[in-house]
Amino acid sequence: MNFNISDKMANMKGSMIRELFKLAADPNIIKFGGGNPSPLTFPVKEIAEITAKVFAENPDSVLQYSISEGYIPLRETLQKYIRDRFNIEKGNNEMLIVSGSQQAADIITKCLVNEGDTVICEAPSFIGCLNTFRSYGANLVGIPLEEDGMNIEKLEEALRNNKNVRFIYIIPTFQNPTGVTTSWEKRVKIYELAKKYDVVIMEDNPYGELRFEGEDIKPIKSIDTDGRVIYCGSFSKVMAPAFRVGFVCVDNELFGRMVIGKQCTDVHTNTLFQYICNEYMTKYDFAAHIEENAKLYKQKCQLMLSEMEKNFHKDVTFTRPEGGMFIMAYLPEGYDSAPFVQDAIKNSVACVPGTAFMPDDSVSNAFRLNFSTSSDEDIIKGIEILGKMTHDLLDK
Repeated sequence: MNFNISDKMANMKGSMIRELFKLAADPNIIKFGGGNPSPLTFPVKEIAEITAKVFAENPDSVLQYSISEGYIPLRETLQKYIRDRFNIEKGNNEMLIVSGSQQAADIITKCLVNEGDTVICEAPSFIGCLNTFRSYGANLVGIPLEEDGMNIEKLEEALRNNKNVRFIYIIPTFQNPTGVTTSWEKRVKIYELAKKYDVVIMEDNPYGELRFEGEDIKPIKSIDTDGRVIYCGSFSKVMAPAFRVGFVCVDNELFGRMVIGKQCTDVHTNTLFQYICNEYMTKYDFAAHIEENAKLYKQKCQLMLSEMEKNFHKDVTFTRPEGGMFIMAYLPEGYDSAPFVQDAIKNSVACVPGTAFMPDDSVSNAFRLNFSTSSDEDIIKGIEILGKMTHDLLDK
């Protein structure tokens, strides 16, 4: 059978990161390529307790169809949580529970973007969302990412020169793939530019809870006075990614459309896992759980950074994140990291070339490393292998 593939999908490429997951079955591969949280952070005992209790007492409540907007107690818990934690007031905002923040990106794009419209994003940025935007025929415009966030001059230039800019996509805290955090000053400027040019901001914050150094910086949504910031969060990095539970705080004018958009996809998010998230947040010490997660990631990040300092060629630079799960390393200007990454895989170390995260087809000298899942032994061994490779490449 020859299938006629739609124009939207014909030129789509699979996620290089998801392809790397196929290497997971090989025990000889050191895996710095994925974006998985550490299994050590999963609250397995508590999840088992919560599940056993609800199955014993009221199984119908978590096994039946539910409403598209999301489990009401969880929506209420999250609204209070983001108010107390991030200073995001209820106001005209509504809370929509989604099947992971990836679905949030899909629904937002479905509601706001027509084919040929422009989405502005960081360069580099998260490939999952970039592919979502591409699947709706969006014109992607990347803004160079500096050590404190987007280049503001380039952002305004893009807003001024591109037609039909539908939204700015930004991961301001512990960005994927770089680990960079956007400064408060730049967050304010980005919001002011969005107001000036009357565009929406999609603020993606899946890693913001995982701070292990420095001072918290409030989300852009905390200064949103006119409903133009759509705030997305997730339980994937702080509970368990298999739950596929995320949430969107969005102005009520768009909320209804997003609910319809979700109904076109999956009717509602998994009720059992929504229930578990709410019970854990309200009946257990959620703050202590996050603190323990961050403590583990701090140790792993510091170990990886110290090994990189010791082993990498002096001309290889890298970011120094204050939280999250990623470090971005940079070969000198003019080098393409893709062949380096291919050789790394041959040497049993998986990482991701920077080109995978670019909004266009430009060559990148960067490669992303994940420090959250590997054992200490694998971090030491893997960085030693990559370090030797940098010397073999650059000492010639």
